[in-house]
Amino acid sequence: MPVGGGAGLLDPRLLARLETLQLSTRRRLAGSLTSEHRSPRYGSSIDFADYRDYHPGDDFRRIDYHALARLDSLLIRLYEAEDDLVLRLLVDTSGSMAMHGKLEQAVRLAAALGFVGLVRRDPVSVHTFPFDHPAPRYLGRGATSHLFDHLASLSAGGTTALAAAVSGLLSRPGPAGLTVVISDLLTAEWDRAITKLPSRGGDLVIVHVLAREEMSPPQEGDVELVDRETGERVGVSLSTETVAQYQASARQWLDDVAARCLGVGAGYVRVMADDELEPLLLGAWRQAGVLR
Repeated sequence: MPVGGGAGLLDPRLLARLETLQLSTRRRLAGSLTSEHRSPRYGSSIDFADYRDYHPGDDFRRIDYHALARLDSLLIRLYEAEDDLVLRLLVDTSGSMAMHGKLEQAVRLAAALGFVGLVRRDPVSVHTFPFDHPAPRYLGRGATSHLFDHLASLSAGGTTALAAAVSGLLSRPGPAGLTVVISDLLTAEWDRAITKLPSRGGDLVIVHVLAREEMSPPQEGDVELVDRETGERVGVSLSTETVAQYQASARQWLDDVAARCLGVGAGYVRVMADDELEPLLLGAWRQAGVLR
């Protein structure tokens, strides 16, 4: 099921606080810096970014006539200005994210980051996995409602095809920018995917969204576990010792994920589905170098 309407996605008081922030990158941005860290325009650099429909008044020299011949559509080629900080949000919409409010939290986090980017006129694109192509793209504060509506329309289903999503993202043209992956990483390929992501360049942040119930099973006794993504059912008997072993394995997995992110030079933020957003965004996210 979709998350819900985009209008009430974030509290207006939180949005007011977010307006004072901007996306951060550990790498120095190119170009002539002004009051913001990027240029509020699609530029004349050689970095192809995307297409959009032609509108009356557009520069006809940017019409892609090859696309016109193939698709019978007037499309404009867009290029990134060299001092833009491009934000790519990769949001996990697999079946496991439907559990315990994880998708709702992921959507709120993506909305907060996207809003900060749009206020500073940083181009923002939203990708999901299973990977969608092309991804919707937003620019400027006026696009906030469209971004929020799109995020609120996301629903969870299918398997966590993280490696395929990473491959799809890496194949897209454009400058490096900042890539933020928001996922529960509940897939055997999480390590391989995280290891591949830095090959795009730019900055990378992994936002690990989890539910407290996943880290500490709330019950003991005979239970049936159902894989939300595949439908597979497994009957298990949860004793006190079994639960303790599970919790130890979960903690080790969390440590392994954090270590892998550190090893590839990525920022890592762990988020619980019921965490309050404001202290998280204004505290841990600044420490991780996502916002400043």
